Amino acid sequence: MTFLWIPLTIAAAFLQNVRSALQKHLKGRLGTTGATFVRFGYGFPFAIAYLAVLVYGFDFPMPAPNGEFATFIVIGGLAQILATAFLVTLFDARNFAVGTTYSKTETVQAAIFAIIFLGETISLNATIGILVSLVGVVAISSARGPAGIGAIARGWTNRAALTGLASGAFFGVAAVSYRGASLSLGGEGFLVQAAYTLATVLVFQTVVMAAYMAVRNIGELLEVLRAWKIAVWVGASGAFASIGWFTAMTIQNAALVRALGQIELVFTIAASVLIFREKIVRMELVGIALVVGGIVILLLR
Repeated sequence: MTFLWIPLTIAAAFLQNVRSALQKHLKGRLGTTGATFVRFGYGFPFAIAYLAVLVYGFDFPMPAPNGEFATFIVIGGLAQILATAFLVTLFDARNFAVGTTYSKTETVQAAIFAIIFLGETISLNATIGILVSLVGVVAISSARGPAGIGAIARGWTNRAALTGLASGAFFGVAAVSYRGASLSLGGEGFLVQAAYTLATVLVFQTVVMAAYMAVRNIGELLEVLRAWKIAVWVGASGAFASIGWFTAMTIQNAALVRALGQIELVFTIAASVLIFREKIVRMELVGIALVVGGIVILLLR
């Protein structure tokens, strides 16, 4: 169990990459809100089915929710929606590269929130690993964009950067809240704890977003339903990615899980080179080396 979080996180990062590619395909048809909603609306049936298999197929005891669990679910569910909303607004920002780079501070902010809200600490080696990986992420993010590392460093007070920081903060809050929710259920069955937390938060987010879309633009919600042939695959890949994330974060500190999850960027670049035959630039190589180096330091803590 001690090291199970490592393959779970790597698998989750890979599946998240798949989900993101499918969502990009749907964005032109459904719009930003609709494409975001499918990860929740089409994901929760898979999460419920997974929970049912654990409870009725493998005789895991059904967790008993409590007030602390409900609080973490509401905070985490809303924080993730807000984080996504802030990230989406960056598409209209003048300096998108700066904003998205600052959103990658999620891992550092998650570590801070874990200390504040869960009383957890991480080792010096793990802290160094997180920071080294963060520098690698910045290098990769700036490699192809109009903003270089210097512009990113100088632009930390502009609107795009502050929006990115807000997005990273809410993603950090969500990650820590989900770990807190799972741990509040108690017991030794970390698989069913994570599954119950995931199913609950996806249902909550589906209800919140469906209500919002019904009031704001019912036509967009209906279009989401018509796009089920592709959307169901977004939901499936997203749900299985979340199973990996939630299970890993039940086992291990959320900041460490999210830091290892930055390997997703390596998968993205590998896909662009191997599948789309794009050339890799020098700064991306430097960034990959730093991300991988940071992960190695993290795992050797």
